[in-house]
Amino acid sequence: MPAGANRFEAVTSMKRVAHALLALVVFTAPAFANVIVSSPGNGETVSSPATFKATGNTTTCARGVASMGVYIDNQLVYVVDGTSLDTALPLSAGAHNAVIEEWDYCGGATTATVPITVTGKAGIWVTSPANNSTVSWLTSYVATATTACSSGVAAMGIYVNNQLVYVSPGAKLNAQVNLAPGTEHTVVEEWDNCGGASTVPLNLTVKGSGNTFTNLQTDQWNSWGQKAPAYTDCTAPCQGVQWSTAAAVKSPSLTGNATQFNISGTTPYSDVLWENPLMGQFTTQGISDLDRTLVPSLHNFTYDAYFYLPDTKVTQAMEFDINMFLNSVGMTWGTQCRIEGGNEWDVWDNVNAIWKPTGVACNPVQGAWNHVTINVQREPDNTLRYESITLNGVTANINQTFKPFTVPSSWYGITVNYQMDGDYREASYSSYLDKFSFMYW
Repeated sequence: MPAGANRFEAVTSMKRVAHALLALVVFTAPAFANVIVSSPGNGETVSSPATFKATGNTTTCARGVASMGVYIDNQLVYVVDGTSLDTALPLSAGAHNAVIEEWDYCGGATTATVPITVTGKAGIWVTSPANNSTVSWLTSYVATATTACSSGVAAMGIYVNNQLVYVSPGAKLNAQVNLAPGTEHTVVEEWDNCGGASTVPLNLTVKGSGNTFTNLQTDQWNSWGQKAPAYTDCTAPCQGVQWSTAAAVKSPSLTGNATQFNISGTTPYSDVLWENPLMGQFTTQGISDLDRTLVPSLHNFTYDAYFYLPDTKVTQAMEFDINMFLNSVGMTWGTQCRIEGGNEWDVWDNVNAIWKPTGVACNPVQGAWNHVTINVQREPDNTLRYESITLNGVTANINQTFKPFTVPSSWYGITVNYQMDGDYREASYSSYLDKFSFMYW
């Protein structure tokens, strides 16, 4: 690293290695084949017959997707021609391993694995949050319900301290709820079409504002170009990729204090990384943690932001990252929304330095504010867990784990990243951030 460079060396060096490896995939052969499952959710409890909905796409075969199918416990039980699948399948009660597969006209295939549990009983099954757990102020509720009523479940709702705060029609609930700091008694309820109802109580401990950084979009961010195909860091001016920011943007804005991020250039598939060191080295929040006691005590993180894209047709991908470094261990919870690259969420594999598709669709709304919430966890052995991603109120439970990587012992702290990826033309485009907060506990 050049002497006197004002950067967080951990993030910079990690990104240099990561993007150099990623270049082999993204720049030289930007091809994707995906199965994106909208139902059932990963690990979801469902009733029988179980509904399966998915789409397949491919850029590796010019003739496209030929057909799709569903395997249950290694047995092919359903096939349909075309690029989409929507069917209900009768299943026995118990745990099942479902695999949805697409086959293209060139002989290729890709799969998405969805473990599910089929219930033979009536009731409510809550995927998130867990009873007696500690949660952030913005909590995702994900649940399904079944009933003995032949007319089915009419609606589901959420009570907080005996007050009904959310209702949705049907037998599935997927919502974000703002909770006050402290102990909250919440209840998930289902109402059926025969006049019956059932409930599940959830007692939660909510971390307060003292564990939250707010309006991070207004900070002075570090920035670097990531020029393809090597993706080595470069500071401005950087031949082939240009970028800029504008603070205190009034429109578009939710608070009157949004920040505009811009990327352009001539080198296809080049990226721009913006980085904000929150704790430890170069802290922007006044938390240097010199005695190294705070950072090691933290295990849960929530990245919550609103972003605005004027034109999704020129947006290759948007990246939202959390980085943690301590005791020679590096942890990067990298989460990207591929847009031109296939409308899917990917998560970062630290050890192999590659993106892993989740099978979860990512379709941000053009010309509107999109709300993203990412929940991750550091397990006791420093294993990284991607818990969930919520986009515009719809939560997908990821529940994938990855090992950390090794860093020099001098690297210390927590940072957040925001990144814009250029497309095959390195087309000029802008994005905006507002109401960006980060919670830790």
